[in-house]
Amino acid sequence: MRGVIKGVLAEELENSLRMKKEYEAALSGLPKGCLAIRRIRGHEYYYLVKRIDRKVKYIYKGKISEEEKKKYGEAKELRAKYKKLLAQVKKQIRFLRSSLRGKEAI
Repeated sequence: MRGVIKGVLAEELENSLRMKKEYEAALSGLPKGCLAIRRIRGHEYYYLVKRIDRKVKYIYKGKISEEEKKKYGEAKELRAKYKKLLAQVKKQIRFLRSSLRGKEAI
Protein backbone atom coordinates (compact mmCIF):
# COMPACT_ATOMS: atom_id res chain seq x y z
CA MET A 1 0.00 0.00 0.00
CA ARG A 2 2.82 2.44 0.89
CA GLY A 3 4.49 1.75 -2.44
CA VAL A 4 1.34 2.78 -4.29
CA ILE A 5 1.01 6.01 -2.34
CA LYS A 6 4.68 6.85 -2.82
CA GLY A 7 4.29 6.12 -6.53
CA VAL A 8 1.35 8.52 -6.77
CA LEU A 9 3.26 11.19 -4.81
CA ALA A 10 6.33 10.74 -7.04
CA GLU A 11 4.17 11.06 -10.16
CA GLU A 12 2.52 14.20 -8.78
CA LEU A 13 5.95 15.64 -7.98
CA GLU A 14 7.04 14.98 -11.57
CA ASN A 15 3.92 16.74 -12.89
CA SER A 16 4.49 19.68 -10.54
CA LEU A 17 8.11 20.06 -11.69
CA ARG A 18 6.95 20.03 -15.32
CA MET A 19 4.33 22.67 -14.57
CA LYS A 20 6.96 24.80 -12.80
CA LYS A 21 9.16 24.73 -15.92
CA GLU A 22 6.20 25.67 -18.12
CA TYR A 23 5.25 28.62 -15.89
CA GLU A 24 8.84 29.88 -15.79
CA ALA A 25 9.08 29.60 -19.60
CA ALA A 26 5.80 31.50 -20.00
CA LEU A 27 7.05 34.23 -17.64
CA SER A 28 10.32 34.62 -19.51
CA GLY A 29 8.41 34.96 -22.80
CA LEU A 30 6.44 37.99 -21.61
CA PRO A 31 7.74 41.49 -22.35
CA LYS A 32 9.69 42.95 -19.45
CA GLY A 33 8.41 45.93 -17.53
CA CYS A 34 5.10 47.78 -17.59
CA LEU A 35 3.83 51.09 -18.91
CA ALA A 36 3.56 54.18 -16.77
CA ILE A 37 1.72 57.31 -17.81
CA ARG A 38 2.89 60.72 -16.70
CA ARG A 39 0.64 63.70 -17.28
CA ILE A 40 2.50 66.94 -17.70
CA ARG A 41 0.61 70.14 -18.58
CA GLY A 42 -2.34 68.18 -19.93
CA HIS A 43 -0.28 65.87 -22.16
CA GLU A 44 0.28 62.16 -21.59
CA TYR A 45 3.78 60.73 -21.82
CA TYR A 46 4.39 56.99 -21.77
CA TYR A 47 7.35 55.33 -20.11
CA LEU A 48 8.39 51.72 -19.92
CA VAL A 49 9.26 50.95 -16.30
CA LYS A 50 11.63 48.05 -15.82
CA ARG A 51 14.26 46.85 -13.43
CA ILE A 52 17.81 46.89 -14.78
CA ASP A 53 20.19 45.25 -12.33
CA ARG A 54 18.98 46.63 -9.00
CA LYS A 55 17.65 49.96 -10.26
CA VAL A 56 14.23 50.84 -11.62
CA LYS A 57 14.55 52.65 -14.94
CA TYR A 58 11.97 54.76 -16.77
CA ILE A 59 12.49 54.52 -20.52
CA TYR A 60 10.63 57.12 -22.58
CA LYS A 61 8.36 55.52 -25.19
CA GLY A 62 6.69 58.63 -26.62
CA LYS A 63 3.30 58.21 -28.22
CA ILE A 64 2.29 54.57 -28.46
CA SER A 65 -0.55 52.81 -30.22
CA GLU A 66 -3.59 51.35 -28.50
CA GLU A 67 -2.35 47.93 -29.61
CA GLU A 68 0.90 48.35 -27.71
CA LYS A 69 -0.95 49.62 -24.62
CA LYS A 70 -3.16 46.54 -24.78
CA LYS A 71 -0.13 44.26 -25.19
CA TYR A 72 1.54 45.62 -22.04
CA GLY A 73 -1.75 45.48 -20.11
CA GLU A 74 -2.28 41.83 -21.03
CA ALA A 75 1.34 41.03 -20.19
CA LYS A 76 0.90 42.59 -16.75
CA GLU A 77 -2.18 40.45 -16.07
CA LEU A 78 -0.52 37.28 -17.35
CA ARG A 79 2.62 37.97 -15.29
CA ALA A 80 0.53 38.26 -12.12
CA LYS A 81 -1.35 35.06 -12.98
CA TYR A 82 1.80 33.05 -13.72
CA LYS A 83 3.59 34.33 -10.61
CA LYS A 84 0.65 33.23 -8.46
CA LEU A 85 0.54 29.80 -10.13
CA LEU A 86 4.31 29.46 -9.80
CA ALA A 87 4.16 30.24 -6.08
CA GLN A 88 1.42 27.61 -5.62
CA VAL A 89 3.31 24.92 -7.53
CA LYS A 90 6.55 25.66 -5.62
CA LYS A 91 4.65 25.21 -2.36
CA GLN A 92 3.22 21.94 -3.67
CA ILE A 93 6.70 20.74 -4.70
CA ARG A 94 8.07 21.46 -1.21
CA PHE A 95 5.17 19.51 0.34
CA LEU A 96 5.58 16.54 -2.02
CA ARG A 97 9.35 16.37 -1.52
CA SER A 98 8.95 16.43 2.26
CA SER A 99 6.25 13.76 2.05
CA LEU A 100 8.42 11.49 -0.06
CA ARG A 101 11.39 12.03 2.27
CA GLY A 102 9.36 11.11 5.35
CA LYS A 103 10.33 8.13 7.42
CA GLU A 104 8.32 4.95 7.01
CA ALA A 105 6.70 3.51 10.12
CA ILE A 106 7.14 -0.23 10.58
